[in-house]
Amino acid sequence: MLARVQSMGLSGVKGYEVQVEVDHREGGMPSFELVGLPDAAVKESRERVRAALKNSGLLFPYGQTTINLAPADLRKEGPRYDLPIALGLLAASGQLPPEALSSTLTFGELSLDGGLRAVSGALPMLTAGRDQGLSRALIPLENAKEAACLADFSCYAVRNIGEALTFLRGQARLSPVEPELYAPSAAEFTGTDLNLVRGQYAAKRALEIAASGGHNLLLIGAPGSGKTMLARCLPGILPKMGFEEALEATVVHSAAGAAGEGLLRSRPFRAPHHTASVVSLVGGGRSALPGEISRAHNGVLFLDEFPEFPRQALEALRQPMEDGQVSVVRVGAQSVYPARFMLVCAMNPCPCGHYGSKAKICRCSQAAISRYLSRISGPLLDRIDLIVEMDEIPASEVLRDERPRESSETVRSRVEKARSAARERYAGSGIYANAQLSSAEIERFCALSPACKAFMQAALSQMRLSMRAYSRVLKLARTLADMADSPSIETQHLAEALSYRGANEKFWK
Repeated sequence: MLARVQSMGLSGVKGYEVQVEVDHREGGMPSFELVGLPDAAVKESRERVRAALKNSGLLFPYGQTTINLAPADLRKEGPRYDLPIALGLLAASGQLPPEALSSTLTFGELSLDGGLRAVSGALPMLTAGRDQGLSRALIPLENAKEAACLADFSCYAVRNIGEALTFLRGQARLSPVEPELYAPSAAEFTGTDLNLVRGQYAAKRALEIAASGGHNLLLIGAPGSGKTMLARCLPGILPKMGFEEALEATVVHSAAGAAGEGLLRSRPFRAPHHTASVVSLVGGGRSALPGEISRAHNGVLFLDEFPEFPRQALEALRQPMEDGQVSVVRVGAQSVYPARFMLVCAMNPCPCGHYGSKAKICRCSQAAISRYLSRISGPLLDRIDLIVEMDEIPASEVLRDERPRESSETVRSRVEKARSAARERYAGSGIYANAQLSSAEIERFCALSPACKAFMQAALSQMRLSMRAYSRVLKLARTLADMADSPSIETQHLAEALSYRGANEKFWK
């Protein structure tokens, strides 16, 4: 008897249809063939399915069995096909009506006692099943929170193979997973509030600008000047994610097997150690999994001790920073992941950390300073919108400073206002922040008056900016105009945007 079960595979953050075809015949020499380009984990499903059925009081059918995972030219990976294979065997052996599986998407890993375990990539697979017109899905209970992200698809979560079987036979009723209403929240990361940072008002201003437009930021200064502390304040002032942004970020985390809590409610903040490899940052491995830059999608990638990262890893960031996505190609897999993130970096200006400091004397030779700074290439610096120099503030000055310090919540309200102006301007375009503007969109939304053009011509000739740097200055000026409630870019906005490239001239002459 032939039975067909609808399942899904995963390529990057997109699901693709996989049909599990089971042909079972009684009699003859017992055999069990699994074809369709399965990997080792899929091949091992035979033993998991056999034990799960027996320990659930069900009959494992003996005879001539052939299972095909179609299409046969795409490699099938992971244990997600355990449940559809088990249900297909039950249907092909007459223990389950084949029509009960009609238009039903199913996936899940089986334990030896018949229980169901969660699988990675549930959300993109469910999204693909919904888009292909399937009417319902049968999934592990542990994947229910991801299923709750979809409001227009009936997903039934079960604990074990026995519960799935009684539901499909019509012997028990199950309620579909309740869709979860999205309520965004501010980031709950590290808990560092901006009002705990004393002094460093210029750096705080730069942090607010970066958050308002989604711009890349580099903090450079002496040890103890507050670079890391300021960067860790950033999640608290970032605007709350809209539903579409949250769904995009959750899909990536689901593909990486890290979305057990369902829809993300605060922006990702990824802070890998400086020993991170190219694969861990960009993505890869045998299955071409997403890396840190993709897990930071719609959030922040924070690289502390910036020059200490491997040169090859840093250079690998250049293309994703421009394109907003990364194509991970390996021998056995190829995947495209979104990678639209804010890059925030912190570094010392020299090996001892005191080059350019007013408080302490630098002990490094000019050659050592040049070698240290040359670890950051010019093309990578060109992609950073704001470069801010910080110096250590003496404790006596800090204690004398009685100026009121703003909380993260106060600053976030201004950031939300600037982002709201940008969202209204780019409504329907898929752009959430000024930093995401393409060249054509810069021409449209960052038009300059004759006076501004004359100002920029003078600045370009004096500062020798590249066209990429020029475009980034315009996007930064657009953010400054939004923060000032200005409908157009003015010369003061351009002047402030250009000032954030002055440190580049000082350290990288």
